[in-house]
Amino acid sequence: MEVKAKYNLPQDFRSCHTAVVDGYFLEGHIPAQDIQRLLQEKPSGVIGLSVPGMPIGSPGMEQGSYRESYRVFYFTKDGDVGIWARH
Repeated sequence: MEVKAKYNLPQDFRSCHTAVVDGYFLEGHIPAQDIQRLLQEKPSGVIGLSVPGMPIGSPGMEQGSYRESYRVFYFTKDGDVGIWARH
């Protein structure tokens, strides 16, 4: 909860897992390729990524072949939110 508060992560974008890697917060079940892209591109102003909730089919939430559509959101230090990826 301390990390979520430190990065001012809105309640609607929270999930069950939070990590900090290379100064970026990572919230929820984010696919590895999206994290790798963040760490490679290091986009200006972006402070983290989030997958709200626990969508079925996201990493660690697999249920056979069933998959829900979900989005990975990015957050900037200025408080902007956008879509990083769609799955």
